[in-house]
Amino acid sequence: MSFPLFPLNTVLFPGCMLDLQIFEARYLDMVSACMRRGEGFGVVAILEGWEVGAAAGRHAEVGCEALIRDFQQRPNGLLGIRVEGGRRFVVERSTVQADQLTLAEVRWLDEQADAPLRAEHADLAALLNALNEHPMVSGLGMAGAVAGQQALANQLAYLLPFSVEEKLQALREADPAQRLAQIQHLLDRLQGEMIA
Repeated sequence: MSFPLFPLNTVLFPGCMLDLQIFEARYLDMVSACMRRGEGFGVVAILEGWEVGAAAGRHAEVGCEALIRDFQQRPNGLLGIRVEGGRRFVVERSTVQADQLTLAEVRWLDEQADAPLRAEHADLAALLNALNEHPMVSGLGMAGAVAGQQALANQLAYLLPFSVEEKLQALREADPAQRLAQIQHLLDRLQGEMIA
């Protein structure tokens, strides 16, 4: 199956919300086809190129399905959509159509069973609660207590100001406990840089 890709300067994670403004013909057509079929599209991070114009020169090989949860016409007349991250995938191969829309053959990644939060995750859970109070985050409608390691890891990796490569590394990691350990390591490094 050919799966449409939307290369962006961001990394989407399962269960996380993203607001997009759609104005290019290729993506308006893609969104309307996805809505008709009740299917999602793939969000992949741009490694070379731009979001607008010609197809991105190079995109990440790992991405996240985007499921359309809401849409509305914005005051500027453009289409606004809110998507929720679904399944993770790996791009096996991709082609660019004449209209510059990228289509891909993807392999869905298996998710490990979620595990409850443990005592050592208390600081990370408190950090997520603090992030959820920020107006930009609360506006996405993701706030609420997380019960498992998967949601905590996904939301922190999505919201924290890590590099695209660091976020992709977290997205590739199947084990939520490992992903949380990676996030803790990145946070420790960030704090060390701030103190130095």
